[in-house]
Amino acid sequence: MIHFSKRMAISGLAGLVLGALTILGIRFFAYNPEQTHYHANFAVYINGQHEQFKSPMYYEEISGSCAVGKDIKPAQRAHMHDNVNNVVHVHDHAVTWGDFFSNIGWAVGSDFIRSPDGIYTPNAEKGEKITYLVNGQETDNIATTVIGDEDRLLVNFGNTPKAALQERYKDVAHTAHEVDRTTDPAACMGNAAPTWKDRLQHLF
Repeated sequence: MIHFSKRMAISGLAGLVLGALTILGIRFFAYNPEQTHYHANFAVYINGQHEQFKSPMYYEEISGSCAVGKDIKPAQRAHMHDNVNNVVHVHDHAVTWGDFFSNIGWAVGSDFIRSPDGIYTPNAEKGEKITYLVNGQETDNIATTVIGDEDRLLVNFGNTPKAALQERYKDVAHTAHEVDRTTDPAACMGNAAPTWKDRLQHLF
């Protein structure tokens, strides 16, 4: 009876070890870290002038734009790079247009637009107003609007007829779809598979 109990204990322990190894093996080979990375297009007009975002301050360095999870910094969540002034790169969940503009030193609200050059507020006497068009639909405030994959945004301030607004919206770039399908040097792992070190760190 004693020998039988020992055999059962050894068998049970071996089963536990085998089960644990099986689970760890699955986690090791199935590891594929989720990475949010998609794009949207936008354009900004202030008093009839199409903002070109020429300053280097508007662009994130490729080497500094890679992070995931709790290590991600605000500027890494949504940014521009490579001096492309109409594509937003989104690297995290629930990133808003307000987040993006804050990251590049601007601010947007229902009754103001702030840029490094000044603050713009509606003026009824001059006919100046703020207009936000997201995917062709006018909205009062984009600060809390989550950026969707392949979204198109027009930000406009000034005394602008509706027909001109529609023309400006039509001119907003349509490149997000193409950029989504292009290898991005700022992607945290690009198209490369996780390394053995990445897989080992994921086990526990």
